[in-house]
Amino acid sequence: MRYALFLGCSVPTRGLNYELSSRKVAEKLGIEFVDIPEFSCCGFPIRSVNQDAGFTMAARNLALAEKQGLDVITLCSACAETLQEANYIFKHNPDKLAQINKELAKFGLKYNASIEVKHFARLLWEDIGVETIKKSVVKPLVEATVVAHYGCHYLKPSEIYGKFDDPENPTSLDDLIEATGATTIRNYPEKEKCCGGAILGVKEEDTVKMAGSKLKSIVELGADAMILICPFCSVIYEGNQKKAEKEYDMQFKLPIIYYPQLLGLALGFEPDDVGFKLNRIKAKALLEKLGLRKKPAA
Repeated sequence: MRYALFLGCSVPTRGLNYELSSRKVAEKLGIEFVDIPEFSCCGFPIRSVNQDAGFTMAARNLALAEKQGLDVITLCSACAETLQEANYIFKHNPDKLAQINKELAKFGLKYNASIEVKHFARLLWEDIGVETIKKSVVKPLVEATVVAHYGCHYLKPSEIYGKFDDPENPTSLDDLIEATGATTIRNYPEKEKCCGGAILGVKEEDTVKMAGSKLKSIVELGADAMILICPFCSVIYEGNQKKAEKEYDMQFKLPIIYYPQLLGLALGFEPDDVGFKLNRIKAKALLEKLGLRKKPAA
């Protein structure tokens, strides 16, 4: 299995642990990631200002991957949504494809809409499969109890994703977590709530309140960690957790862990191999429960 890995903007700057663990896990499962140095921003940040410009940026990236005959795998949910929505439009609207190719000609490129785009988590769930992952596990994480955060762009708009999972009651990430041997709390009151990242630049205090409300709910459930698959959701829940603690006048200290980090532990990697030392909120207690970190001397 060979794919072009699209890192986007946030992962290389804010999610090195996500990239590191994803590459390790992919290699272990027989997935080859190909880096295309010419890849640029997916176009997501500019779409709200100029949709045509945003989709031109997306089309350029798609054309670069197509030129190498590779489907695209993303780690960022916003990149997945932007690239896949553009791809969906180009595949279903010949006039739009012809229009975009006039723009791509300026870069010496052409897009034939022959490739596919998937989020890495979807690839693991849909193409590798939960049963195959279970068979690859060498250290079942049976002592861990965690919760999944799906985020907004991983499943919505559902039409462009082929409705591979239920956007209102998703199970794919929970299935993947359980494949590691860990227990996932599948239903909790704030499971489907957004992290609040979309309004961070407009009204930060509301983002902090939204994030804090969900963190409080998870901590009260007694979960060891939140498991997620989006770098910007991590920025909100990890990078702004201290602000949320002040807002709710309580300490959360909830580790925010990327799914490939969790899976990496189950596949036999050491915590440092999959970037745990890069996590801002250290998962010391969880790693001790899993026997992957020595308890401090009494």
